[in-house]
Amino acid sequence: MIYIYHDFGGTHTTVLAAAYHLNILSESNQIPSREEILAVPYFNKLQKKDAGRFIFHGKDHEGNRVYTLGRRSSKITVKTLFHFCETLVNNNQLNEKIILSNTSPVVPLAMTLGGFFSRGLGIDAIGVPLLIQGAQKCCEDIIQLVNETKNIAKETNLLIVKIDNKEYQA
Repeated sequence: MIYIYHDFGGTHTTVLAAAYHLNILSESNQIPSREEILAVPYFNKLQKKDAGRFIFHGKDHEGNRVYTLGRRSSKITVKTLFHFCETLVNNNQLNEKIILSNTSPVVPLAMTLGGFFSRGLGIDAIGVPLLIQGAQKCCEDIIQLVNETKNIAKETNLLIVKIDNKEYQA
């Protein structure tokens, strides 16, 4: 199975979701420290040029691959990816489940502003503290989103699953 967590930039909620999925961040410590957040691979590290690139984070305990994707403002990226995978399935070229899970709904205002200051304007002194605050605020929702993503993946017989996660709207 392949999990792909996606959002606008691919460097904040997606990498946190991958970190929880892979147990890099522990669910038992529901509010990670500043240091734990900043130690998450790729957290606040990706740039605009990384948009559309699949970032491999590792394999989970069941051997499933976990990726993240920054799609920027393109509304058709995930739709295109879904239909491409569907084409592969229909041509018997794909026999592995692909789970597309949107982390955008969990993004709080502090994280949006922090990302703008840090990644957009290069002002980390303002952006990073806002990103930390936002990450700490939404971590419980990210944990729930990841667990729900895993549950849906296990319960469905579909090979391609697109999860919008609108119920986690910040």
